[in-house]
Amino acid sequence: MTTRVRKNLLSKLMAFDRAEGLLRAGDKVLAAVSGGPDSVCLAHHLGRLMSKRRIALTIVHFHHGLRGRAADEDAAFVRALAARLGVPYVERRLAVAKAAEAERRSLEDAGRALRYRALAELARSGRFDKVATGHHLDDQAETLLLHLLRGTQAKGLAGIPAKRKFTPGTMVIRPLLALTRKDVLAYLQAFGLGYRKDKSNASDAFTRNWVRRRLLPLLEKKSPRIREHLSALAQDVSRLLHPR
Repeated sequence: MTTRVRKNLLSKLMAFDRAEGLLRAGDKVLAAVSGGPDSVCLAHHLGRLMSKRRIALTIVHFHHGLRGRAADEDAAFVRALAARLGVPYVERRLAVAKAAEAERRSLEDAGRALRYRALAELARSGRFDKVATGHHLDDQAETLLLHLLRGTQAKGLAGIPAKRKFTPGTMVIRPLLALTRKDVLAYLQAFGLGYRKDKSNASDAFTRNWVRRRLLPLLEKKSPRIREHLSALAQDVSRLLHPR
């Protein structure tokens, strides 16, 4: 069973990679890894491709300074993961609370802005070809619902792109967009990989968490494949707005 699960999930990932043209031989890739299930799956997947696709991988972890000892343990976990994969590890500390207060933004928004700012700086200084994040299909569905709740134009329905220009010479890629959250967990189990849990993900104080924990399960009762439908909508809108 484990072998079959591995084969099916790897087939999904590789088919998506080929369809979207995410990775090329010789790419220098910077992967953002928090230690959560999605990013651990991303790191392991890219680690497997290092020799097969001849890519160079570096892992970066962002310490937000918000969760005390738990955040320190997250960093130690990711550092150890990078060591097991045999890839360079970079750590950056971000003053998220200070930025949120100064910019009058939520911790979630401030953290996201600081992470992407830091990723852009690292991409430029390290001359990376690709910056990889662990967004998956469920994230895509959640993003569309968030855009609808907050009000959006057509481009908001394109959701999270599989790849986009980031800095001169660098693309952001999302290799896991073909996998659901359940797929990600199945991948981790199949390969015997551990991961860190962030307790803040269980708080409905963050709108995305409320969409994930409350709204999507409610919609799923009426439409069991709502996540796949929303993801397919995002792909269709993206192709219309950005024809190849």
